Amino acid sequence: MVSDDSDVQGGDTTALALKILVAGGFGVGKTTLVGAVSEIRPLRTEELLSEAGQLVDDTDGVDQKVTTTVAMDFGRITIRSGLSLYLFGTPGQDRFWFLWDELSQGALGAVVLADTRRLEDCFPAVDYFEHRHIPFVVAVNCFSGARSYGAQDVARALDLDQGTPVVLCDARDRDSGKEVLIRLVEYAGRMHTARLLDSVG
Repeated sequence: MVSDDSDVQGGDTTALALKILVAGGFGVGKTTLVGAVSEIRPLRTEELLSEAGQLVDDTDGVDQKVTTTVAMDFGRITIRSGLSLYLFGTPGQDRFWFLWDELSQGALGAVVLADTRRLEDCFPAVDYFEHRHIPFVVAVNCFSGARSYGAQDVARALDLDQGTPVVLCDARDRDSGKEVLIRLVEYAGRMHTARLLDSVG
């Protein structure tokens, strides 16, 4: 979480920048989401899938995918005046998970993208954030042709802690992605406030 005080045209304005992670399984739409909502040209670290990578990456259900993130994606979106989100998309393959600890430092919370055709692929991200007590929402990326499930069904299938939000979204759509991020900021704010009150109670 980064706070920046700046003097603009003689008046003091406080700008708050919050760090958000976008995580989930391989090919679930993390790069697409960051690119759709970012108001700057997103930084991407994508490489073409190689034959060697195909031996270790499960490409079932994402046969059309030809590139993969090997470090992170980065974007920025202004939610309202004085509040910006810095988005860090994590790589999905388990061989890159060593980067997650570094990326999660100082994060307010995370979006875990899920694909109901391969729901088990987001279990590692859910476990990661639950064990580190990092607030997160599960955003179900509604792919065309995939069977639709309600938020409660997904929450039960993932055995989420009670109260963890599940939202349906289209990672390609800016407004849909923005709604996911707003939901996360609201939820993370409530969680951090509750923890602060517990610590002083």
